[in-house]
Amino acid sequence: MDTEKRFAVLIDADNISAKYIKVIMDEISNEGIATYKRIYGDWTKGALDSWKKVLLEYSVLPIQQYSYTVGKSSTDSALIIDAMDILYTGKVNGFCLISSDSDFTRLAARLRESGMMVIGMGEQKTPGPFIKACNQFKYLDKLFDNAQRNARDDDKNAISKASEQPSDQDSDKSDESATDLRTVRKAIRYLVQENSDEEGWILCSTLGDLLLKRYPDFDVRNFGFSKMTSFLKSLDAYEMRYENKGLTKLVFVRIKPLAEPVIRQGAVRRPRARRSDD
Repeated sequence: MDTEKRFAVLIDADNISAKYIKVIMDEISNEGIATYKRIYGDWTKGALDSWKKVLLEYSVLPIQQYSYTVGKSSTDSALIIDAMDILYTGKVNGFCLISSDSDFTRLAARLRESGMMVIGMGEQKTPGPFIKACNQFKYLDKLFDNAQRNARDDDKNAISKASEQPSDQDSDKSDESATDLRTVRKAIRYLVQENSDEEGWILCSTLGDLLLKRYPDFDVRNFGFSKMTSFLKSLDAYEMRYENKGLTKLVFVRIKPLAEPVIRQGAVRRPRARRSDD
């Protein structure tokens, strides 16, 4: 029996660049199968020519939607109507909404009310309400940049970069949109303390799930890492424990215990005996 989740991938061509197509398809393939792959826009416009070159390669169905008035996008309405039609077919387990437009906030919330898994994808400029309305949100520009830098093969360099303060012009924009490292640090410590066992251990995958529920845009790749364990090690505040369970390796994490003070032999001071005249 096929247990993979089936997704409807719906792309707003007016708000997303064609250069992200591979990142989009790679990300959704990690979650399940793209049963529907549709992209919405006015294909009579030259602005969407870059999309036309990749649609056949990735088997994405273009949906034509004319602009009825100047300055207004009819694409949003077409995408929303299709999403609701697909919802009622009962053929998918979730939706992937790809846009940086806050107009899809209510759609994401409505799909979640129907028990659908909703993954959002967009650039860092995406408004917060849309991000929070999704189960998960992935920043395409960050994922694209990471892929370009081959971050998967260079975690050591990423560790040093993650600890540095941002200095380029885009750093302010990133801090305003993405959940910043300081916020994530605090959340991790709180979640470990509140959800660990008596010895302070928590399953690494459980910690990741809890972080996603609190911050849908949390992704270790936003900080230059390819794995959760590498990201946690870079924080230099946690220790790992590995266990083999059949063919699966379980990773546990806990806050590093405080080092016990080293007392040299013969250097222990005993309390002075109390004298009667004290």
